[in-house]
Amino acid sequence: MKLQSSLALLIGLSVGCAAAQESGKQAGYDFFYLVLQWPGSYCDTKQSCCYPRSGKPAADFGIHGLWPNRDDGSYPQNCNPDSTFDPSKVSDILSSLRSSWPTLACPTNDGLRFWAHEWEKHGTCAQNLFNEHGYFQAALRLRGQLRVLDALATAGISPDGGYYTMGAIKGAIQEGTGFAPHVDCNRDESGNSQLFQLYFCVHADASRFVECPIQPGGRPCGNRIEFPAF
Repeated sequence: MKLQSSLALLIGLSVGCAAAQESGKQAGYDFFYLVLQWPGSYCDTKQSCCYPRSGKPAADFGIHGLWPNRDDGSYPQNCNPDSTFDPSKVSDILSSLRSSWPTLACPTNDGLRFWAHEWEKHGTCAQNLFNEHGYFQAALRLRGQLRVLDALATAGISPDGGYYTMGAIKGAIQEGTGFAPHVDCNRDESGNSQLFQLYFCVHADASRFVECPIQPGGRPCGNRIEFPAF
């Protein structure tokens, strides 16, 4: 009886995952990118940055977004114009959004415009899976599983203005998290390449990280990458 119950549970889980993936395909996507951003690199540019009204964010990788994507590199966007962002629906997780999904855009603001953009452009394309609250909660949960800064620190890679190779950065993150992200760079005021964003791939049911079926485009990094302080 125990064996039959275990088999039934495994079959049920398998069917559930397959159904969620098929649901994603029907909704127009195959997987998600969870994109994390280093605030020091956002701010260390000619454009600079503005701290949110809640104060300077922690020196850690914050969320840029959770983006539905297709295996061919394209992505859906702005899928439901009627589903506008409603701050009251995430009122219980606003403190987590402020700390883990902060805005650095100018002028100084409270983050609501940033979160509205992410929900309306990307989140509405996964409404087969999430409501507004579920979308933001899923991104927060996934980010919490990674601990990227700890993985880098373990390998001696710190945000101190030093330079590191692409191999060292990706190797440290893979060792610490189990997955090697796509690394996106930007340029500081002197033109130096700096560690900016990390793209991790997430299963279509948003339950777990997976190997990326395709790498995103983005800014080339070279092999001498600055990790600026924040």
